[in-house]
Amino acid sequence: MRLQFTGDTVTWQPAAKPKALKLYVYVDNSNLFIEGQRLSAVRKGYASDIYDAQYRNVFDYGWNVDYGKLHTFLSGQGGTLTSVKLWGSIPPSDPFWKMVESKGFEVTTFMRGVSGQEKKVDVAIAHQLTKDVYSGIITKEDSRIILVAGDKDFVPVIEDLVAGGHNVHIAFWNHAARELKESASFFMNLDGQLDSLKNGGPRPR
Repeated sequence: MRLQFTGDTVTWQPAAKPKALKLYVYVDNSNLFIEGQRLSAVRKGYASDIYDAQYRNVFDYGWNVDYGKLHTFLSGQGGTLTSVKLWGSIPPSDPFWKMVESKGFEVTTFMRGVSGQEKKVDVAIAHQLTKDVYSGIITKEDSRIILVAGDKDFVPVIEDLVAGGHNVHIAFWNHAARELKESASFFMNLDGQLDSLKNGGPRPR
């Protein structure tokens, strides 16, 4: 409520309601699940720490993302989940990506390179993110960007958006690139969600 003066009369007027926060999510699928498998390998004692797991390419192949639980978790981040875009590579096959879409994700896929390395994904995510911002879809006043990725290649884009007044959260395992964590408005450490985001694990907290 606020006071409004009209001549000699004082009346109470209801304060304007703040705009509902809209969440715009961008997920690097391979980055999320590969680094989740590394973290799970450390938890199970297959590697001494995350850096040992990265150096020796140690993974827990039994850990996989439950996309329904991931969507539920993202829905609980203090706003209305307006857009959830996810990028991945082929393989996996088309039925897998249709399953991911059925959980509420807008999926974009690219073919892997000859060496098995992903191509174009980081560039595609950065391009879509900046396009959504500069086209006016995402506003400073009522939007939060959540990037689910840990690669430092995103740093220039995130730094520019934060400097321009946008609210950008990074949601990733704690071993995300330090430069990326520091460039964001807020870093959301997902390590505590490792079990609850696993296919077959408990419900997300």
